[in-house]
Amino acid sequence: MSGEQRLKDTKEKFKPGVEKHMLLLIAGLIWIAVGSMLLGFSYFWLRDAGSNKVMWTAGSGIVISLFVHHFGFLRVVDNNLGRILPMHGKRCVFSFMTWKSYILVLVMVATGILLRLSPIPRTYLSVLYIGIGAALILSSIRYLRFLIREIR
Repeated sequence: MSGEQRLKDTKEKFKPGVEKHMLLLIAGLIWIAVGSMLLGFSYFWLRDAGSNKVMWTAGSGIVISLFVHHFGFLRVVDNNLGRILPMHGKRCVFSFMTWKSYILVLVMVATGILLRLSPIPRTYLSVLYIGIGAALILSSIRYLRFLIREIR
């Protein structure tokens, strides 16, 4: 066996491979976790606000979430599903997203950190965080629906 073949075999041995139904589960759970984290930030920022402010903020965030879900995140989910569903055998556990999506995630995380450090009032940030957080949770449902289909 050549050195190149041994290196390839060793790499395959330690590659964290999972079946496609696990990729669907991981993707859905991560989207739910991140969405819940964003909604949690909003909750803590709004818990001491007056009820009128909370209603306006939450209502605006929910309307934004429907647009972000429908016109943004569903496209990402559908692209990921189009790549995951035809897969056979074990794939890398991180392949539930493309490498370009990981770059987008890094940009979004950096933007979120910068926004939290900015002087923008938390009430206004809550609208954005509710919008994106709820959209992530809504969009994760599609991953879980396809997971149930795969299991059946």
